Amino acid sequence: MTRTLLSALLAGVALSACTLAPPYERPALPIAQSWPTPVAASAQGVSADTLAWREVFQDPRLQGVIELALAQNRDLRVAVLNIERARAQYGVQRAALLPGINGVVSGSKGRTPAALSQTGAAVETEQYSATVGFSAYELDLFGRVRSLNQAALQNFFATEENRRAAQISLIAETASTWLTLAADEDQLQLSRDTLKSRVDALDLTQKRFDAGATSALELRQAQTLAEQSRTDVAAFEAQVGQDRNALRLVVGADIPAELAPAGGLVTAQILPDLPVGLPSDVLARRPDVLSAEHVLQGQNANIGAARAAFFPRISLTAATGVASPDLDGLFSSGGGTWSFAPQISLPIFAGGANVANLKGARASRDIAVAQYEKAVQTAFREVADALAVRATVSDRVSAQERLVAAAGDSQRLSRARYDSGVDSYLTLLDAQRTYYAAQQSLISARLVRANNLVTLYKALGGGGGAV
Repeated sequence: MTRTLLSALLAGVALSACTLAPPYERPALPIAQSWPTPVAASAQGVSADTLAWREVFQDPRLQGVIELALAQNRDLRVAVLNIERARAQYGVQRAALLPGINGVVSGSKGRTPAALSQTGAAVETEQYSATVGFSAYELDLFGRVRSLNQAALQNFFATEENRRAAQISLIAETASTWLTLAADEDQLQLSRDTLKSRVDALDLTQKRFDAGATSALELRQAQTLAEQSRTDVAAFEAQVGQDRNALRLVVGADIPAELAPAGGLVTAQILPDLPVGLPSDVLARRPDVLSAEHVLQGQNANIGAARAAFFPRISLTAATGVASPDLDGLFSSGGGTWSFAPQISLPIFAGGANVANLKGARASRDIAVAQYEKAVQTAFREVADALAVRATVSDRVSAQERLVAAAGDSQRLSRARYDSGVDSYLTLLDAQRTYYAAQQSLISARLVRANNLVTLYKALGGGGGAV
């Protein structure tokens, strides 16, 4: 009988190879076949997602901070643990494809009083048994269990892609926060240098006023500039403190002093340009798009499970073992037992539940299609926006550098003309304000250029590989 049970079991597993899920076809990408901003032909065959983050963020200090964030950030840790949970859930669902075999040893002992005994005397009975078998194992003839297994597998894959997306976002956020801190430290240093020069100018103006060589108006104007610089210093000191707090939160740990920005934003070593591939190649590899596609495949598999509910379900329960009226003779010859109980459940009337479940599964699949298309369109826009900024940001920085040079010359000439008595102090003040504002705008423009590289790298799906 054991051989018969094994044969029936193997036949059931062999019959469980098909499903009623519709064939999966990836939806057409609802985007253009080229980027709105022209991309150099030499960069169309590759994409930044093939570059490791160390190749892009080349500054050793920034690399150290990113490494620390990958090890300590709590959001990424949760994403990794979500993978472990999804893997466990898939393992539970996959186990339903095979029968669960259990061994059972049981014993019972009872006494029937004389008043209830057929012999008129009290009767004591004992029974012991040891069996091995499986219960309610479903022969997956129509693929219900296999479809549910496929849906769980796709959920596991989607969770893995979500982990990659979280890692990409973490790398980009860490780099952006670190660069912002470097830029604000530049702004702080500029405001301190400006404050020092304006305090020196105020002292000189005070001496000239005391000597009667200048007016009270010029003294107050010089004092106004000095106090404005003092205000800027206080504001940027607070901003730098906030930047450090933000970086500490992103990383998930204190930042060692040797990993803090040093030398300002201009010394940060970042790959100056990133290659951009074709939209159809780039977007199909982005983790968030892949996650949406795995969700779509899972919903497609759920349709197979919903369809299978319309067909009979066959389950098997079988066991073989030994039984004896006394424990000592449990494993003696002649005590073999077996049982075999197949069951067929045919759906006849469910009040429309099966039809409603199938409609719901199809609607969920259509929703997943729309979400997949939206993920593709969102990814396309993010890359297109970053490319639009990249196309002009270098010109913006170059123009701002020329503006700083011109404003610096203008300030020096205004100082010389004022000292010679040719121009008024108001002209000098205007030149000083212009030069200071131009220097601040240059730092901001350089930060925009650096952050654009970070944003483009993230939008292209870079940084999601192994740490």
